[in-house]
Amino acid sequence: MKPDECPCGGASPARRPNDRAPRYADCCGRFINDGALPPNAMELMRSRYTAYVLGDTPYLRATWSDATCPVNLDASTDAQTKWLGLQIKRHVETDPDHAEVEFVARYKTGGRAHRLHETSRFVRKEGRWLYIDGDVSDK
Repeated sequence: MKPDECPCGGASPARRPNDRAPRYADCCGRFINDGALPPNAMELMRSRYTAYVLGDTPYLRATWSDATCPVNLDASTDAQTKWLGLQIKRHVETDPDHAEVEFVARYKTGGRAHRLHETSRFVRKEGRWLYIDGDVSDK
């Protein structure tokens, strides 16, 4: 079952705390369900966060560089993790085919709250943005 509101909340550096979340079908659903290509790394990042929330491993694999995608990736089996929200802090295209997205994803595992603060690297190959890897920050 797909959500009405998009789990990514329409995260962007310009988003205000009281902004209403976009509809899933109008936001990440068009990439995850309808096969549209995210036009930039930030929208790919949002759709990948949403795929984690939904446990959509095939989408995560399809948007991950073959060179760095973990062999044992399986988002569908992680029932312990509850994703709570996404904040995009920065999106920079370093050149036409490379970009970085800094984000904070909040989640709970085993009743404990956590934050994943990462600066992710993306590459565009044959018109498709792909996640390469990221640096996790303790800040």
